[in-house]
Amino acid sequence: MVVLGLASALCWGSGDFGGGLVTRRAPVLSVVAVTQAVGAVAALLLAIARGEPFPVPSDIGLAILAGFGGLVGITCLYRGLAVGRMGVVAPTTGVLSAVVPVVVGFGLQGVPHPAAVGGILAAILAVILVTRAPGADPNRPSGIRWALAAGLSIGVFNVCIGQLSGSTALGPLVLLRLVQAVVLVTIILVARQPWRMPRDIPPKLIGIGLLDMGGNAAFILATQAGALAIAAVLSSLYPVVTVILAIVLLREHVTRSHVVGIALTAVAIALIALGAA
Repeated sequence: MVVLGLASALCWGSGDFGGGLVTRRAPVLSVVAVTQAVGAVAALLLAIARGEPFPVPSDIGLAILAGFGGLVGITCLYRGLAVGRMGVVAPTTGVLSAVVPVVVGFGLQGVPHPAAVGGILAAILAVILVTRAPGADPNRPSGIRWALAAGLSIGVFNVCIGQLSGSTALGPLVLLRLVQAVVLVTIILVARQPWRMPRDIPPKLIGIGLLDMGGNAAFILATQAGALAIAAVLSSLYPVVTVILAIVLLREHVTRSHVVGIALTAVAIALIALGAA
C-alpha cells in the first residue's frame, strides 16, 4: 500500500510538472481536456486487457462525482494561482486536499497506528514547506477562497475514489475522465475559449495524460490495499515531486524550507511504512 501511495505521488507530481511547462505555450482548458481524454482511453484499453467487469452502480455514481470534484478542484487551483499568492494558494490546497480524506478515513476506518499518525503530520508539514514561495508580492490578494474551494474539491475527489467497491479499478477511471473531458470540451465550445496549440504540444500531452491516469490508478489500488487516510497523505506528497523536478531540471532556487520539507518527506514515508506494517 505504501508503494502504491508513493507511486501515485510520483505520477501526479511528474504530471503536474509537465503540465505546468506546456501550459506556458497552450490554453489551460485545452491541455486539461486532452490529458483527461488520453487518460480515459488508456484506462479503457487496460480495463479491457485485464478483463475487468463493468463498474457496479455505486461505483458509477462515485466516479461521476469524483470527476466533477476533480475538475472543480483543478479549475479553482489554477484560478487561485493566477490571481493570488502561490505561497498561500499552493500549501492551502495541498494540505486541505489531504486533510479531508484523512478526517473521513478516521471516521470510517478508525485512527491508524501512532507511527502512521506521526507520519501523516510530518507529510502535511512537508507539503507546506516545499510549496512555500518566499518573496511573493504581499500586495497581491491572497487567493485563499480559491485555495479553499480547490482543496475541498480535490479532497472530495480523493474520498470518492477511495470509497470504490474494489470490484474494478480502471472502469471508474474511464468514467471520471470522460466526464471531465466532456465538460471541458463543452465549456470551450460554449464559452468560445481558445483551444489551438502548437503542433509539438499534443505528443507531450499524451505522456502527461498517462502519468495522471497512472497516479489515479495507483491511488485507487492503494486505498483498496489499506487505510484511506494513509493512502491520501502519501499521494498528497506530489508537490514534493514537482518541486524536486523544478530544482533539478529548471535550476530553481533551493530554499531552506525546501531542504527541510524534502527531509521531512523521507521521515513521513518511514513512519507511515512502520505504522502500516
